[in-house]
Amino acid sequence: MMNAKTLSRILQGFSKTRVLVLGDLIADEFLNGEVTRISREAPVLILRHRATDVVPGGAANAAANMASLGGRVEAVGVFGEDGSAETLAQVMLERGIDTSNVVIDPDRPTTTKTRISASSQQSVTQQIVRVDRESHEPLSEDLEAAVIAVLEERIPEIDGLLISDYGNGVLTPRIVAAALDLARRHGKLVTVDAQGDLSVFKGVAALTPNQPEAEEVVGFPIVDQDSLKRAGRRLLELTEAQAVLITRGGNGIAVFEASGEINQIPAFNRTEVFDVTGAGDTVVGTLTLALAGGASYVEATILANLAASIVVRRFGTSTTTVEEMERTFAAMSEEVFER
Repeated sequence: MMNAKTLSRILQGFSKTRVLVLGDLIADEFLNGEVTRISREAPVLILRHRATDVVPGGAANAAANMASLGGRVEAVGVFGEDGSAETLAQVMLERGIDTSNVVIDPDRPTTTKTRISASSQQSVTQQIVRVDRESHEPLSEDLEAAVIAVLEERIPEIDGLLISDYGNGVLTPRIVAAALDLARRHGKLVTVDAQGDLSVFKGVAALTPNQPEAEEVVGFPIVDQDSLKRAGRRLLELTEAQAVLITRGGNGIAVFEASGEINQIPAFNRTEVFDVTGAGDTVVGTLTLALAGGASYVEATILANLAASIVVRRFGTSTTTVEEMERTFAAMSEEVFER
């Protein structure tokens, strides 16, 4: 399926690849504390605060994954005019992501997802609640024009465009149409990770819905190989994409290509899954770098699956590196890869 030489060749090409990420830039905030007692005011836990960390989420996490793998990454999206924007911009810059073209909207909050987690001396850390601060309102016409102006300037200069839609109003029909048209005119690769109607992203190189998202689009459950193949073919028809990847958790990733080829890549890690937060961003980010560097769809999917198998072993939104992927690959069973 893939040997060490091929893997290394593709991974080493990541550092030469220029990618633009367009979408919903999210601040993933992790507030951690230790359970001390039950409150007298209400039947709720009292936590002694330990630490608060903010990491890139959503489209920003896809960008962070690619930057961690050595890619040259630019982000285009919208921040609010608030403290979360300042923090998110700083953590993105620290990860080597160019945020100079992010547009500011003073009328909306920077999308922030606060995960409050607790532990005790007798237990591991567990998430107990999540608080979301976000807007789903579409951008104003002026902000749409500002985003499109950035795309007109930057798309000719990149190797690939990754569109990440979390439904927070940034990817309006006008912006999506402009991005796809510009990428088509300049011959640029486009990958998409989106919730909702995938048919608006017609003709892209690859889409990466998870199984529940795929089921919602096609209108029937995926319960066996027959329904999986029907879903893959239907998604290709609806989107006119060159490939559709259905990510299936412990069942791996199914790759459907417009040529008719179907491949199912098994999950590389079923026993050490700790936290799947952001794993989809890891998949689409790694896939995009690999495809932009000339990898086949199967090769790119194997690398994406490998990267995801690493990040789900850690708590919270996480990334991996080329070196870690090479070490993990080397340690894997011959049953999975050819040597």
